[in-house]
Amino acid sequence: MWFKAWKFNPRVSQNNKWGEQMTDNASEPKLSKAELEGGSVFAPRFDANGLMPAIVTDAKTGDVLMVAYMNAEALNLTLKTGQAHFWSRSRKSLWLKGETSGNVLHVVELLTDCDQDTLVVKVNMGGDAVACHTGRKSCFYRRVTLDAPRDSANVGEARLTFISE
Repeated sequence: MWFKAWKFNPRVSQNNKWGEQMTDNASEPKLSKAELEGGSVFAPRFDANGLMPAIVTDAKTGDVLMVAYMNAEALNLTLKTGQAHFWSRSRKSLWLKGETSGNVLHVVELLTDCDQDTLVVKVNMGGDAVACHTGRKSCFYRRVTLDAPRDSANVGEARLTFISE
C-alpha cells in the first residue's frame, strides 16, 4: 500500500483568486506559484473553514460517485489507512465512508488540481458498491434537461430525468 501517515498544521494564508481565504501547510516553507503548480511537494490548501472539495470517482469506470469535503484530519486518515474519510458539514464530524453501511471506499489514487485546493479520489467500492445514501451507485443519478432548445430566446423550464445505471 502506498499510503503512509502524513501530518501538517494548516494555517490561513492569502486570499485566492476569488477572494476566499485559503490555508496551507505551516510546517512546510511557503511555496511559490511555480512550485505549487509545477513542483513535487504535496501542499494541500484548505478554505477558511478548513475544508477542501474531494471529487470521488470509480477507479475502474471513471464515473463520478460523489462530492464530499475533507479537512486535514480526514485527509491524513485517508492517506494513512487507504480508506476514504471525509468531514461532514451537516454533522460537523469526521466520517469514514461506509463505516455503518459497509460500502467503504478503498482509495486507489489521489489527484490534486493545479493550485492544490481540490482532490480527485479514485476508489474501488466495497460492500454493495453503493456510494449514495439513496442506495444508488452514484449520487449523480439525474440529468438536468431543458424544455426548449438552447438557442431559443425562451429557454423554458429545467427538469430532472433519471439516468439508468
